[in-house]
Amino acid sequence: MEHNILQNNAIDMFESYYSDVPEIPPVEKSSCHTVNVYREPGARRPVRSLSWQADGGARFAAAHADVELMRSCRSSQFSYIWDIENANAPELVIKPPQPLLDLQYNPRDQHILVGGMMNGQVGWWDVRKGGDPAGLCLPHVAHRDIVRNVLFINSKIGAEFFSSSPDGVVKWWDTRNMSEPTDSMIIDIVKSATDTQNIDNAIGISALEYEPTIPTRFMVGTETGLVIGGNRKGKNPLEKLPSKYEAHLGPVYALQRNPTFLKNFLTVGDWTARVWSEDCRESSILWTYSHRTNLTDGAWNPIRFSLMLVTQWDGCLSCWDLLRRRSAPIVTAQLCDEPLLRLRPHEGGLLVACGSSKGTVYLAELSQNLGTADKNDKQLLTHIFDRENKRERILEARMRELKLKMRQDRDGGPQNQENDASTNDRDLEEATAEYVQTISDLQAQQKSQSN
Repeated sequence: MEHNILQNNAIDMFESYYSDVPEIPPVEKSSCHTVNVYREPGARRPVRSLSWQADGGARFAAAHADVELMRSCRSSQFSYIWDIENANAPELVIKPPQPLLDLQYNPRDQHILVGGMMNGQVGWWDVRKGGDPAGLCLPHVAHRDIVRNVLFINSKIGAEFFSSSPDGVVKWWDTRNMSEPTDSMIIDIVKSATDTQNIDNAIGISALEYEPTIPTRFMVGTETGLVIGGNRKGKNPLEKLPSKYEAHLGPVYALQRNPTFLKNFLTVGDWTARVWSEDCRESSILWTYSHRTNLTDGAWNPIRFSLMLVTQWDGCLSCWDLLRRRSAPIVTAQLCDEPLLRLRPHEGGLLVACGSSKGTVYLAELSQNLGTADKNDKQLLTHIFDRENKRERILEARMRELKLKMRQDRDGGPQNQENDASTNDRDLEEATAEYVQTISDLQAQQKSQSN
C-alpha cells in the first residue's frame, strides 16, 4: 500500500500539460443571418433605394416606387425612415409629390436628405421639419425622365448634389437655390473635340458613382452596358468624358469604387459582377461566374474592403471575398423568396440592409470575420490587384499586336500578290507535278497487282 501511495504522489493529477505550445486559432465560420424585417405599411411597392444615416447612425431611409404603373397612379407615394431598433412602424414618413426612386442622406448632416422622383424633379428634405419637402426644383428645369440616382458631392457647405436620369443628362444642384441647376452635362460620346454633344444621342444612365476624394470626377453606368468616366472640369466634350469601359451586355445596375483602392471599381449587370481597373479599359481584371439568375445590385463592404456583397433575383445575398476564394461566394444567404433589388452596407461593416420587390427591407448581420479586416489584408489585396492588372495589360498589348498585324496584312494584300506572283506560280507547278507523279505511281502499282 505504501508503494502505491508513493507512486500516486509522483504524478501531478492537476498539471496543465502542453501549456507552452502556442494556441491554434479556431476555424473560421462565415455566416449571414437576418436580424430584423421592416415592411412597408399598406401598399407593397418595390424598394428602389436605401441609404444609411451618416456617422454610423442607427437609421436608414427607404424609397419605394412602382415604375411599372402609370405615372399618375393613385397608389401611395410615401417613402420612409426607419429606426433599426423598431420594426413595427417607421420613424418618419417622407411625403413627396411623386414617388421617390432614390433617397440619400447627406454625409455631413444627419437631418438632410435629397431625392429624385418619377416625374424628373429633385428635392430635399429636413427631417427636423417633418416629411414634407423643404425644396423642389421647378418642372421646366427638371429631367425629362425619371430620376434614378442622386448623390451629394464634396463641397465646402455640403449643400450640393447631382442627379442622373435615363434621359442621358447629369445635373448639379444646390439645395439653397433649387430654381435651376448649377451645371449640366450630356452623356454623349463624341469622336473629336470639335463635335458638339447632342441630347438626341445621349445614352441613358442607370447607375451613378462619386468618390469625395476625387471632387471633379464621377462615373456613370449606362443602359447599354457602358461605364463612362466623367470630368466636370473638362473644357471640351472629349475631356468631359475621357474614359469608357464596355462592362456588361445589358444595363449596369450597380457601380461603386473600392473604398480603399480607388482605381478599382465594381460593376454589376446581366449575370455577373466584375472588378475593373482604370488602367485596363479592354476587360475587367476579376469577375464572377455567370449566375443562373439576374444580379440586381452590389457593393463593397466599407470595413473589409475585399468583400463584395451582391443581391440576386432569387432572393439570395451572396458574399464574395477576394482574399479567401474567388471561384465561388464565401456565404450565400436566402433572405426571402421574392427578388432582392437593393442593398446598402452599414458603415460598421457588419450590417447590410437589403430591399425586396415587395417593399420589405431585410437587415442582415455578417459574421465577425466578414465584417472586419486584418492588418495584412491591404497588402494581400494590393498584390492580387497588381497581378491581375499586369496580366490584363499583357493580354491587351498582345491583342493590339494581332490587330495591327491583321490590318497590315489586309492593307498590303494586293501588293504582296503582285510581288509574290512568281513564287505562287512556282508553288503551283511543284504541287501539280507532285500530284501527277503520285497518280502515275498508284496506277503502276494497280497494274502490277493485277498482273
